[in-house]
This record gives sequence, C-alpha cells and structure tokens, in this order.
Amino acid sequence: MSLFSRTAAAVLITMIGAAPIQAESLDVRIGYLQWVPDQGPVLSNVIPEPDDAGQRGAELAIADNSTTGKFLGQTYSLESNVADSEEDAVAAFETMRKNGTELFVVNAPTQTLQTMMGKAGDNTLVFNAGAKDDVLRTGQCHPNLLHTMPSYAMLTDALGQWLNQRRWDEVFLITGPTEADKGWANAFRRTAKRFGLKIVEDKPWTFDADLRRTASKELPLFTQASDYDAVVVADVRGDFGEYVPFNTWLPRPVVGTQGMSPVTWHRVVESWGATQLQNRFRDLAGRDMNSEDYAAWAAIRSIGTAVTALSNANPGEIRNFLFSNKFQLAAFKGRKLTFRDWNGQLRQPIPLIHPRGLVARAPFEGFLHPMTEMDTLGFDKPESECRING
Repeated sequence: MSLFSRTAAAVLITMIGAAPIQAESLDVRIGYLQWVPDQGPVLSNVIPEPDDAGQRGAELAIADNSTTGKFLGQTYSLESNVADSEEDAVAAFETMRKNGTELFVVNAPTQTLQTMMGKAGDNTLVFNAGAKDDVLRTGQCHPNLLHTMPSYAMLTDALGQWLNQRRWDEVFLITGPTEADKGWANAFRRTAKRFGLKIVEDKPWTFDADLRRTASKELPLFTQASDYDAVVVADVRGDFGEYVPFNTWLPRPVVGTQGMSPVTWHRVVESWGATQLQNRFRDLAGRDMNSEDYAAWAAIRSIGTAVTALSNANPGEIRNFLFSNKFQLAAFKGRKLTFRDWNGQLRQPIPLIHPRGLVARAPFEGFLHPMTEMDTLGFDKPESECRING
C-alpha cells in the first residue's frame, strides 16, 4: 500500500471513529381522545372550564418528551380528537387503533372509557385523564387502564386528613343533584368514617332559585344546625356552591368542591419547580393549567419516561416498566410519583387550595401506612377488589 493510501485510510478511520453514532429512529404515536358531555345550564356565574382542558396539557407533554427524544432518535406525535358525542369518541378510538395507534390518553366519562376498553386490544395501553369515579379503581378495573387523574376518594381523603388534623371533626354536608355530586359526596362519607369525622347534617340541595338574588336569605336557613366546625359542599359543576361561603347559619369555613378544595392541580401550585411548568403551559395555551391538563401531561410524560428507559414504544413493555420499581415520574409535586400495581392509579400528593392560594398538601404527617403514606389517599390495596398486575 502506498504512503498516500495508508494516509487516506488512517484519515477515514479517524473520521468514522469521531462521527456520532446515530440512534435508531423510533416513532412514538399517542392518541388523545376527549368527550365531555354538556353539563347544562348552571344556576350561578361560575367560570367555565376551557374547551381544550386536557388537550393542551397533552400537547405540552409531547413537547417535553420531544426535547429529550430528539437526542435519542425518538419522535413523538399526538393525534387529538375532541368528540361531540360518546359515539364519535368511541369511533375515533377504533379508527386510531386500526391505523396502528395503541397508546392513548382519554378524557371522558366512566361509561365511555369502559366502552373503549371493551374494544381495546391486548396490547393497547390507555391512560384515564378525566374520570374520577371510584368504581374504576375498586371493582371494574381493566389490566391495561392506568389513571393519572386522582379518584374522588383520593381527593376527599386529602380533605378528611386536613379536617382531622385541624380537629374540625363535625361537618355539615350539602350534596348537589348530579351524579358527579353524588359520587363526590359518597366518597366523602367514606372519608368521614375513615378519619373520625362526624357528619352532623347531610342534606341534598333541592332548590332551583336564582341564588344571585336570594343566597343571603336561602342559605342561612338551609344551613341551620346546633353546631358544626365546617360546611362541606359537593357541587361539582357549580350550581350553588359558590354562594355558600359567608352565607352559612354559623360563621364557619366552607370546604369541598367550593371554598377550600382538594384538586389535582391549580395555578397556585408553585413549589418544587412547578412555576417552570406553569410558565411553559401559559406560553403554550395562553391560560392557566388545570387538573385535566395536568393529568394528560402526567400520562404522556409517563410514556416518555418509559420509552427513554426502554428505547422502544411497545405498550406491553411500557406497562410493565410503569409498574416496576425502576419507574418514577418527576412531576413537580415534591416527590417522585409511581403507579399502584393493583389498580393502576398514579400515587400523587393532593394540593388543598382556595382560588388565590395554596393552603396545604396531603398526605399529612401522622397518617401512617406500612408501605407508603401516599397510600393513605384513596382506596388501599385491601380495600380494592382489583389485582390488575398479578
């Protein structure tokens, strides 16, 4: 070999060694499906939920996943469908599956979610980012359904721990007429027994008056009782609960779906780096991040965390990783989050907020658990019939 040939070969070898190794390209396709039924007219001037609640959280998570993915040869894409009916939502789910998508985030009522799961394949993985009903975590569990939205029981247990800690043990419960109101109130009744609270009055709200004119007359009479420490309101859509504070018979705090509330997420959460998340979301959506946005964001970030670790997007392998002790989701809540292996619920702290400030964060010190105090919120393993992970 000539001197020129040997030199050229040496240069070529050096260039090959110095060139970055290209990661194998991996396309991660995620479907986002949303159907929120029309809640009907409400009786108070509540601030309406944005139509894109949930969807914009999913979009932010795709952007976050892509930030890491571009260095690893991973491309994330989101196909969104905001349906006008349950039938349209289920049809969109089937169409996306036929086109090869098997990773889904769904913001829809329990019945719609269950219909979708009945049409899912063995290798379909769905994240519930909307339905709070306890039945999805206690009896009607699907092995390929995970929940990033907290259950009613998790929310009310957070409130119950706080009331117990403050020694506000006697409460007046008001329940609205909708199924969501009843679901929330039933969860709180369980919470009351669990944390030693006494419901001194348990009244359904049956009025349809315009409280903008009559609240100061109606509510003091409605909340008459000899004594109570707090009024607990179960009014999910906001028919009357906004008017309960400062109109009770006794001068007492109002908590529950109005007043001080347990939530998945709120704009007042700023600690543990959350301000950064809040600012990025505002830049994307032009509004504040809410609970549905956060649940969708957490679902897609969970997928991204698994894909980064596994270097593949197989739904079955992602599911197994999410249930393993290798998974922890960094989620701006002060601790790493994990999934409960018996019902697929994402363990997470619950902020207790009022509209302009953070009051506290559950679980609270002193509520003990043999495994993790995070499982003092919601149905623990012995309380659930579900065993979705063997």
